[in-house]
Amino acid sequence: MAAADFWETPQAARGVLAEAKQHKLWLEPVQRLQTRLAELQELEALARGENDAATLEDVRAELESLSGELEALEFRLMLGGEDDAKPAFLSIHPGAGGLESQDWAEMLLRMYTRFCERHGWESELVDLQAGEGAGIKDATLEVRGEYAYGYLKAENGVHRLVRISPFDANQRRHTSFASVYVYPEVEEDAEVEIRDADLRLDTFRASGAGGQHVNKTNSAVRITHLPTKIVVSCQSERSQHRNRETAMKILRARLYQHYQALEAEKRAEREPEKKQIEFGHQIRSYVFQPYTLVKDHRTGIDTSNVQAVMDGDLDAFVEGYLKTASEARKDVRPS
Repeated sequence: MAAADFWETPQAARGVLAEAKQHKLWLEPVQRLQTRLAELQELEALARGENDAATLEDVRAELESLSGELEALEFRLMLGGEDDAKPAFLSIHPGAGGLESQDWAEMLLRMYTRFCERHGWESELVDLQAGEGAGIKDATLEVRGEYAYGYLKAENGVHRLVRISPFDANQRRHTSFASVYVYPEVEEDAEVEIRDADLRLDTFRASGAGGQHVNKTNSAVRITHLPTKIVVSCQSERSQHRNRETAMKILRARLYQHYQALEAEKRAEREPEKKQIEFGHQIRSYVFQPYTLVKDHRTGIDTSNVQAVMDGDLDAFVEGYLKTASEARKDVRPS
């Protein structure tokens, strides 16, 4: 990086800087742990020499804290995927079922917003299409934070709700479904070809909150990628230009994952003897009545504290999935 010609090829330079940043994210905590361990070893030796029981107790407590930090660092080793450190887009779509599913989709949106807050991530609602009567038809969050995609990718799939419907006068139990899709944010110079001729751009009036200006101008943008039929939209800004920029970011992210999925399918066809790392589409059930239970069908992890989960306490499910997926990857590695 100190070379005089470092910036002569900007794209390569940005790649080197990004790689250096990733190395720094790993090296700094490791070096910090090593320094603290060395200090504790010296302190323990002095305390033993002086038979200082109080200091030895402090050293033991500090070592336990250090052990917890080491476990957290080991967990981060599972977030070593090419895209895991990137920001993410998280989209929620209700399944069939009208008001029930739309309301469930809105509940999930609140849950993920709270999850982001717990992790100190920034989340921005870049698209929201309100449902008719209640809930939402579609929503997309842009999430920025350390390893946002690495964590949130665990939420890809169908989420099932069982409850007594607040929309049913007869107080019957209903089952609702909503789909969650998570994509890594992709840099503009990434190898994703988007031709203008392949795009259809539509503008429309934004719905939901935003004041009179939002509802009176065609500031919202919808982009259709004709070859893949992928459709994205954005209406978070009053500026049509800004909404188009954000919609293109979402489209680039979805196309990137779309092409990666196609490559994965090709690899699976070439290597049919290898076990696939995949789980059922219905990844988790949330039961509100007649009992309370949230269960992840991929890992078997469950809890009866439904309210905590709906308030964004998802770490046990996310970490359980990542550990299971990590073990599965080890099983398919060639010997």
